[in-house]
Amino acid sequence: MSGVQVTRATPIGAVPLAESIHEDTTAKWFLLSSVAYFFVVGIIALTIAAKFVWPQLLGTVPYLSYGRLRPLHVNGMLFGWLLPADLGLAYYIVPRLCGVKLWSEKLGIATAALWNVIVLGAVYALPAGYNKGWEYAELPMPLVALVVVAWVMFGINIFATVATRKYQQMYVSLWYTMATILWTTFVYSTGNIAVLFTTGTNQANLNWMYVHNAVGLIFTPIGLAMAYYFIPKTSNTPLYSHKLSMIGFWSLAFVYVWTGAHHMLHGPISQWLQTIAIAFSVMLLIPVWTVVYNFFATMKGQWHQLRDNVPLKFLMSGVVFYLLTCFQGPMHSLRSVNAIVSKTDWIPGHAHMAVLGCFSFFAIAGCYYVIPRMFRTQLHSEALANWTFWFFMVGGLGFFVTLWLGGFWQGWQWNNPSIPFIDTVVALKPVWTVRFFSGVLMFLGIATFLFNILATVVGRGQAVASPKPVAAVTA
Repeated sequence: MSGVQVTRATPIGAVPLAESIHEDTTAKWFLLSSVAYFFVVGIIALTIAAKFVWPQLLGTVPYLSYGRLRPLHVNGMLFGWLLPADLGLAYYIVPRLCGVKLWSEKLGIATAALWNVIVLGAVYALPAGYNKGWEYAELPMPLVALVVVAWVMFGINIFATVATRKYQQMYVSLWYTMATILWTTFVYSTGNIAVLFTTGTNQANLNWMYVHNAVGLIFTPIGLAMAYYFIPKTSNTPLYSHKLSMIGFWSLAFVYVWTGAHHMLHGPISQWLQTIAIAFSVMLLIPVWTVVYNFFATMKGQWHQLRDNVPLKFLMSGVVFYLLTCFQGPMHSLRSVNAIVSKTDWIPGHAHMAVLGCFSFFAIAGCYYVIPRMFRTQLHSEALANWTFWFFMVGGLGFFVTLWLGGFWQGWQWNNPSIPFIDTVVALKPVWTVRFFSGVLMFLGIATFLFNILATVVGRGQAVASPKPVAAVTA
């Protein structure tokens, strides 16, 4: 239990001495813009889901074709919503874990402005057909260059803040945040720049190394940084074990980078590389179970808080989704399972549970926790926050489970040469119909989330009715 201290802090709306040093301007820019993009990209996602059920929908409009909307949806969710939301939360938690102001709010604001230029550039470029054609790396090279510049600016600000910290002992969220900066630099450069100098199978191998590690070494560490900070804060409970958090960190660092090739099993890559990818994929169970046990042990005796604590509902549901996601990954890396589910709808079900069911839950929880505190006001509506959770939970489960079952069924059909391919497409229409209506529920969750956040910001002059204890996590 070392490395964490729980204290009783002042209520939301009050300005304690320790909090008054934080301006949070950069965090506000990142969080509010990311929530707005979440809504826009949600519309695009719903349009894509509808196209699976009604293929002729908007079929005569080139800009709204599936081939152009899908990369916009993927990049919008990853780099328009989730990553900038996590960056905004990082700008909030890192100064507090260091006991100092953010090193440079001006640099942070410039980073946020540049990130918005990148996202808006993608909104124009991808529907217009400017696309490199690589999974998760569709952005044109000028936008890739701007991403690199923005990432360097973010890294300088965070590392400089840590370097000037007052607290010498570093809490695990700082470890994960700094690692995200380093790992993202390597992963993003590989997937968007190094592939330029390769061809054929080598290029595909590098691309899948990037795709899988975009989740594993970008969104996983920054997501876990948020979970390690907000679970103790929202539950007002100390983290169970700092030592376990370090085991999870270093095992993730050692294992994850080698797993990307499991997306190319039974393909034209060396058997030894496939076997290594399988072995390291199974070894992912080590960091995952370590992290999940630490969070569950932290909540011992505190589960009753889930009734009324909406951020904690999101956080602990995200932990469960993390466990399920990272159990599926090692299992579908096995050759026998991969022969059935690879390239089927099972994979999007798995990927959506990671991005929307786990890491987006962490980010939404963080937004619901920090935005009222940054604007020194009350959350507009706890009831709307609760509706946000249930829309996401019910819609997400319908989406994920339907695609898992449908994808497995799809794989069995593909492995039967007597079934014409078009018949396998027709057979999945009921699956895609459930997927669409589940998507409608998730979009309602996005809409209520956006409205609640904006109403909170607009109503920031409201006084806080009653003090509430808040857990303070310090190094």
